[in-house]
Amino acid sequence: MKYRPFGQLDWQVSALGFGAMRLPLTSKDPADIDEPEARRMIRHAIDQGVNYVDTAYPYHAGKSEPVVGRVLKDGYRDKVRLATKLPCWLVEKRDDFDKYLNEQLQRLDVKYIDFYLLHSLDKESWSKVRDLGVLPWAEGALADGRIRYLGFSFHDDNATFTEIVDAYDWSFCQIQYNYMDIERQAGTKGLQYAAAKGLAVVIMEPLLGGRLARPPARSQTLWDSAARERTAADWALQWLWNQPEVSVVLSGMSAMQHVEENLASADASGVGTLNENELALVAQVRDAYSEVCPIPCTKCNYCMPCPSGVDIPRVFEVFNEGVMHDDPEGARRGYKFIDEKARADNCTQCLQCEELCPQQIPIHEWMVHAEEVLAQGRPYEECF
Repeated sequence: MKYRPFGQLDWQVSALGFGAMRLPLTSKDPADIDEPEARRMIRHAIDQGVNYVDTAYPYHAGKSEPVVGRVLKDGYRDKVRLATKLPCWLVEKRDDFDKYLNEQLQRLDVKYIDFYLLHSLDKESWSKVRDLGVLPWAEGALADGRIRYLGFSFHDDNATFTEIVDAYDWSFCQIQYNYMDIERQAGTKGLQYAAAKGLAVVIMEPLLGGRLARPPARSQTLWDSAARERTAADWALQWLWNQPEVSVVLSGMSAMQHVEENLASADASGVGTLNENELALVAQVRDAYSEVCPIPCTKCNYCMPCPSGVDIPRVFEVFNEGVMHDDPEGARRGYKFIDEKARADNCTQCLQCEELCPQQIPIHEWMVHAEEVLAQGRPYEECF
């Protein structure tokens, strides 16, 4: 296993971290974790050098934390740093901070949590927990030893990310980042900004929920053209580990095969291991994904602000992602993260945006399609 600096801490983290969000199941119910297999997988990863295990309050319908706690018995707790997250969307009053942290300590059956994150911050949730006093409360939890380090995970735009990074002396942060997300959410700019301020940066969704491991034909043809043979998943992981600002890459593994493959990738990882030709190839693959997008939106934002409040570029981005990755259900889940007031059904067909769009996109028509596909479940192919 390769190890990397974890921000300013005097500790080295394994290149690969085990994310307990997609553990093996015994049925389609996410609460039905195959605990014996999960134990076998997680302990095997730890035996091979993984020293960072990540879970959260809502994972697997609330069952991930208890399972992880039991898996880490028999001395395995001492071999890893454990991360979990405060469910900020459930917090309504200051007392809830203690309520959830204490419940999580009980679920995990541990005396302390190494890395505690404010979960899934965006502009709205950050404002809520900040105003409720989450930072002075966290200082108290750090002082009494229930948590060792404080960080946050994030899903919003780069400006909001920068605001949150600057608001406190965080030890670390967790961002969605992969070769398709260089300008989305925190993006490359956010990665570099946080690292420059001394934060460790934990990467989630390195394969976009597995979608980058199953590329469309044109992207796979490009990967096949490389001088060095790698799987699509390995290319995506190596691209991340190539960057010095990346501390650890989390993978939500649901089969022992995933564990073995990711361990092998981590063993071959390192900063600066990809040459210029290989980095250019990754950019080509990114472009190939983008070229299959049905809506030619460049996110120039000339159409914004929409007088009805619709986030036109984001709606189009989510719609396109479903086509790019042949994952309509994933796009529908992503659509739910858009504020209800900014979704396509708020479009009044005023056509003001179309007068401003340099790509001459029939935006009002695509808004109808987006609502039908992303909210109502209509098949994509019926729109083309």
